[in-house]
Amino acid sequence: MGKRKLYTAFFSAAACCILALGGCASENKPPSEDKAATEEAADEGTAAVGEFSMQDIEGQTYTQEMFADYELTMVNVFATWCSPCISEIPDLQKLWEEMEGQGVNVVGIVLDGIGSSGSADENAVETAKLIADYTGASYPFLIPDKSYLNGRLSGISAVPETFFVDKEGNFVGETYSGSRSLEEWEEIVKAQLEEVAP
Repeated sequence: MGKRKLYTAFFSAAACCILALGGCASENKPPSEDKAATEEAADEGTAAVGEFSMQDIEGQTYTQEMFADYELTMVNVFATWCSPCISEIPDLQKLWEEMEGQGVNVVGIVLDGIGSSGSADENAVETAKLIADYTGASYPFLIPDKSYLNGRLSGISAVPETFFVDKEGNFVGETYSGSRSLEEWEEIVKAQLEEVAP
């Protein structure tokens, strides 16, 4: 099957999950053993990402050190079957290109990129590669590790979900459910950057 047919089949199936808020209900049910502690710490404003090791869709390894080079990192959690998730990726690419010089990074996490066995779901990874190609995204698409980012990704019930991490690896600001326009994200990111920048 050619790429055009794959894209057509993929986007036809993905269109079925559009919801009013611009997001999709998550079919992925990650383990939730660390969820309560993570949510409690986040409510207190003290949660940190902690140590992790994730690979991107090309096999490159990323750790918590990835945050140190930027004042603010926008983490966009999405699924390969979610049409609103995919629709906003070109705007996130533009945002990254526009704001990287101001100390802002963008990272995608492919929530369905890990299977129930805790290893990468090859079909989802291949679909994520097609999405990156189709949307022109060049920022990293990461596959969750077995800990689901130390429990932070556990219990996500709708995608896309977006949150922010500062250069020290602390979760900062609000969590956003659903997709946004480029203009909306620019406003949100600029406001968040003002809060964390020295």
